[in-house]
Amino acid sequence: MAREYLKKATLTAQSGASDVRDTVSGILDAIEAGGDAAALDYAAKFDKYEGSVLLSAEEIAAASALVPEKLKADIQFAHDNVRKFAEAQKDTVANFEVEVVPGLIAGQKAIPVDAAGCYVPGGRYSHIASAIMTVTTAKVAGCNHITACSPPRPGVGVAPAIVYAAHICGADKIMAMGGVQGVAAMTFGLFGLPKANILVGPGNQFVAEAKRILFGRVGIDMIAGPTDSLILADASADPHIVATDLVSQAEHGYNSPVWLVTDDRALAEDVMGRVPGLIDDLPEVNRDNAFAAWRDYAEVIVCADREEMAACSDDYAPEHLTVQAEDLEWWLERLTCYGSLFLGEETTVSYGDKASGTNHVLPTSGAAGYTGGLSVHKYMKIVTWQRATREGSRPVAEATARISRLEGMEGHARAADVRLAKYFPGENFDLSADG
Repeated sequence: MAREYLKKATLTAQSGASDVRDTVSGILDAIEAGGDAAALDYAAKFDKYEGSVLLSAEEIAAASALVPEKLKADIQFAHDNVRKFAEAQKDTVANFEVEVVPGLIAGQKAIPVDAAGCYVPGGRYSHIASAIMTVTTAKVAGCNHITACSPPRPGVGVAPAIVYAAHICGADKIMAMGGVQGVAAMTFGLFGLPKANILVGPGNQFVAEAKRILFGRVGIDMIAGPTDSLILADASADPHIVATDLVSQAEHGYNSPVWLVTDDRALAEDVMGRVPGLIDDLPEVNRDNAFAAWRDYAEVIVCADREEMAACSDDYAPEHLTVQAEDLEWWLERLTCYGSLFLGEETTVSYGDKASGTNHVLPTSGAAGYTGGLSVHKYMKIVTWQRATREGSRPVAEATARISRLEGMEGHARAADVRLAKYFPGENFDLSADG
């Protein structure tokens, strides 16, 4: 049975994206040439904010004082969970050494990058959780300097809860600057900041394009597009919860795809009937986003069985993947392409987005087919080293000399030759490329 689309998207994340490369490239070039002054000009133009760029300790304390105690406790709870998960991730990367051949020892070492730049969106929504996700993992990784950057609101500055979250999670500096200019400031080391070795965190299309252009000069977590979510549901699923979860992710933005894949037509039709009412019940901004996302980007697909459902999901490689079906262990073993997986009705993407501990900075637009999301590992360089005794060097030198000559790289071969000549004087070695 072919996949049957009860609802087919008229747009995709790719077709809905604007080409902003020229605009972003021009801004980056201007800021690199003009430095702090150019960045401030763009901040005045786009952020419409002329307050402090780098928040002082007093400004951080003042912002923190505006955060209700209940919200502070929730932020601390989420921070603790993300930290615990990140610490467990870090423990999976070990330094080691192994004797490859007698006398030659090679090893691996994990070294955190020196400076991390964490972008925290603050436009349509104040992404408190993004501060927690990005700064906490950088801190656990061991980065020496962490800058949190978030767009200020005119006359207000960075949202107090973002300031508080970034501060308690370990940010060394908090920058009130948004968009391309904020990304550029961290990359180029403006305002006295160290140049970032890696840029992380979600952002709008201009932020994403800036990271894409700068990649190579600076590391990035991933190329990000609009957030997307897929739900796999069978006849055992609760249609109201499925519909609610779809709408909860559609509110991210007008171009945020949500997909339902099921082997039960009755469930699919029930969910489709519930979604419009759930969207109508949202506050205005959320409602407008979810309505457009559902209308233009959402899909509902009926498959023959669970194997076809899993294959369909792997083809989409969603950022967020929810399973509301029987036999969760089967799905855990079978599914292969997703940013983060939510098994069973008792968890939801919203948990991962905010407070459960796994990171919410995840691959979008099918990138989960080749990469995972933000983790402690993204901030760490896995490097190698080696050392050898003279006897241990002997067989490696012989092989290196012959392989190098076969490749035509005589200089490489001679670097091996001179060691054999020094360490084993008077011995003859067959170091030619001939058989």
